Amino acid sequence: MRWIAATFALLMGCSPVPQKTTLVGQFIWTDDHQTFGGMSGIEVLDHGTRYVAINDKGFIRQGAISRTDGQITDITIESQERLRNIWGERVRGHLSDSEGIAIGGDGLVHISFEGLARVLSYDDIHGTALVSARDETFDDLQFNASLEALAIDKDGTLYTLPERSGRANRPFPVFRLRDGKWDTAFEVPRRGTFLAVGADIGPDDRFYLLERDFTGVGFRSRVRRFDLSGNAEEILLQTANATHDNLEGISVWADPDGVLTMTLIADDNFKFFQHTEIVEYRIDG
Repeated sequence: MRWIAATFALLMGCSPVPQKTTLVGQFIWTDDHQTFGGMSGIEVLDHGTRYVAINDKGFIRQGAISRTDGQITDITIESQERLRNIWGERVRGHLSDSEGIAIGGDGLVHISFEGLARVLSYDDIHGTALVSARDETFDDLQFNASLEALAIDKDGTLYTLPERSGRANRPFPVFRLRDGKWDTAFEVPRRGTFLAVGADIGPDDRFYLLERDFTGVGFRSRVRRFDLSGNAEEILLQTANATHDNLEGISVWADPDGVLTMTLIADDNFKFFQHTEIVEYRIDG
């Protein structure tokens, strides 16, 4: 019987690693707007009471988060519209696949894209992009698997990485935009069949990487944490198969007492059988 249980656990993708997080709550976000869904990135602000979120059709939303005993009970949308490029035109088609979001201490909002791999920066999310930052290195990234994640440190340096590295044994390159120039900050080793889908730099100045594995019958999710040189790797969370939906966005924030929480948001791929699920985990140490 032991081998049967072990085989079942393997097929279901049960987590073989100790967890360093505690589930706080789960919330299914719904809205009747025809463009709602496909959520690919989120930033949680003001100690968990506000948010800015993007989807993979180039739409950005912002609003308030209501909570009871720390758990999300409602999310309101105060504005939702399609992003503009540096010429003031609404992004569309293969130029609209926004995937990662990062907000700096100066209030600038930065968004990474697949399709044409680049980062657009805004001082007003309702207006024209200030800068379109890209590098010729991005031309070698796999189609529909490029700048999936975006993070920013306290000095305003941006970090981004592709969903796929090109080979199963090739690390993920973490590209860095500093003083207007791109370089490679460090590399993240690939572990198993997980792919990179989201990133953030928390109040603790550490780099958080959200990864996803599609098993064919559901999704597994994993969050690893590193220092900003790519060292001190640790696994904070690894879920069993189908624990959550297609988690793609991550925001790490602190409550007024300094307790760190990870907010993770799912891309429902605009499918009726999936959900825009938001899950939150407290980081235990």
